[in-house]
Amino acid sequence: MKDPRRKLLQIFGVLFLVLAMGVVGYHFIEGWHWFDALYMTVITLATVGYGETHPLSPAGRVFTMFLIFGGMGIILYGITEITSFIVEGEMTGILRRRRMNRAIDKMSGHYILCGWGDLGAYVLDELVRTKRQCVVIEKDPGKVRQLLERNSIVVDGDATKDEILEAAGIQRAAGLVTALHTDRDNLFVVISARGLNAKLRIVSKMEEIQSRDKFLRSGANATVSAPFIGGLRLASELIRPETVTFLDTMLRDTSALRVEDLIVGEKSKYIGKPIAETEVIRKAGILILAIRRGDGYEFNPPPSVTLQEKDTLVVIGNPDQLRLARTGLGST
Repeated sequence: MKDPRRKLLQIFGVLFLVLAMGVVGYHFIEGWHWFDALYMTVITLATVGYGETHPLSPAGRVFTMFLIFGGMGIILYGITEITSFIVEGEMTGILRRRRMNRAIDKMSGHYILCGWGDLGAYVLDELVRTKRQCVVIEKDPGKVRQLLERNSIVVDGDATKDEILEAAGIQRAAGLVTALHTDRDNLFVVISARGLNAKLRIVSKMEEIQSRDKFLRSGANATVSAPFIGGLRLASELIRPETVTFLDTMLRDTSALRVEDLIVGEKSKYIGKPIAETEVIRKAGILILAIRRGDGYEFNPPPSVTLQEKDTLVVIGNPDQLRLARTGLGST
């Protein structure tokens, strides 16, 4: 799909070229001053019916005839194309794209979703429900229109290209999910994204389970195999239906609780303090399910446990409670 901005520049470029040819022609054929040549060119192309600026020589009259026939056709084409820009909404699209770019430039710590397909749609919904800023990269024009209708921030393009990832603000992003159709494309995105942001958390969709090590070596932090997860879900529905129902309720209800990770930041004022004295946890009203310290977990930690730098708290709460606790603990 041709860039409408480039097309618009080409139209104005052709119109300027016709104008310049007329000015140069009258200047050298008739020897007129540049301003007189410009004035004669404008009234000729505009067909306003004014008289000649100066008497024309036979050569000048021949040039004027060619200018009228050739120039008017080009001007008519330019006017038609500019009108179509406005009528078909292309100009609106350019302005909307500029607003998108300005919005993305202001983002930091946001998430990038590559591919709004069957899987990516659920990823976006969850990020929106948990009040995370998200930029979607999608190259299908139909899907781009749907995303714009739901007021999503979209970058129209191929996620495997570095310039598209940069347009989505990857250097300032906190995480990226790639959910493209093939492992090849997802792997390409992982490699490109890791090269552009070494600290980015990258999670990739994966079709072939044996490709997991390849994704991890290429820079992905985690991979998700739809067939593998689907198989576990079928087994869970069979042997632990109530647990599955509870988890589904959390994921589907827009106001429901979420189980999430909170990391105790390096500059948190609660480092070295017991959980019982951690005011932000009490104020937020979250429930601590476990603490990960190193490679181990301490489940249902007692209030006397002291927090340490980079502890990961596995907690449960609603999005507002989690955001309050995350800010208070200095989580990244």
